[in-house]
Amino acid sequence: MEAVLVHLRGAIERGDYAIGDKLPSEAELCRTLEISRPVLREALQTMGLTVSKTGKGTFVVANAVEDPTFGDYAASDLLEVRRHVEIPVAGYAALRRTPENLDHLAHLLDRMERETDTTAWVAMDTLFHLAVAEAAQNPVFRRVIEEIRDALARQSAFLNELGGRREQSNREHRAIVEALIDGSEPDAVEAMSHHLDRVETTLTDIVRPARTDTPTEGGPEA
Repeated sequence: MEAVLVHLRGAIERGDYAIGDKLPSEAELCRTLEISRPVLREALQTMGLTVSKTGKGTFVVANAVEDPTFGDYAASDLLEVRRHVEIPVAGYAALRRTPENLDHLAHLLDRMERETDTTAWVAMDTLFHLAVAEAAQNPVFRRVIEEIRDALARQSAFLNELGGRREQSNREHRAIVEALIDGSEPDAVEAMSHHLDRVETTLTDIVRPARTDTPTEGGPEA
């Protein structure tokens, strides 16, 4: 994923490929980047810079990554819904959680903190957010998280591969669980808000990295 993002985004943003240009074949790109076709296709879909036309190839349709796509959902749409759902859900969970909910979350968090494999960690990450929804004791909340579960997993993998989010996420998850254990609605809401803020910040840093160009003497400032 990182190889595709760095190589292709750089080439497109530099103008090596203009809007409307056809990219090299999948086979050629896979050889160049030393990746598999599924990884290539996932990265291209996520970046939203290209569109594939059956029998014709893959063409550039934008020159900058604006809003990555995870499965069926744009990142901005996903985050908007998560803020409106998961933040109040954390508050309800702090008030309604059962001892069984807390045991499940604590066990899951312990496993996540020991896990070193990204794929396994991502799977548990989605389970964690489902478990918080379950602790709110409203089946509709769980159904909403289930609906976006695939997108959550894709986003989590993207942030971990390109943003190194795993350890930070573990700390944020720990703060959420501690708030639920304390039964503190304000702390739970704050902890989940902070978690989603950090998700957004990391995503923004990946998609729109800070420019490192230094202005030339006498030229306009960046």
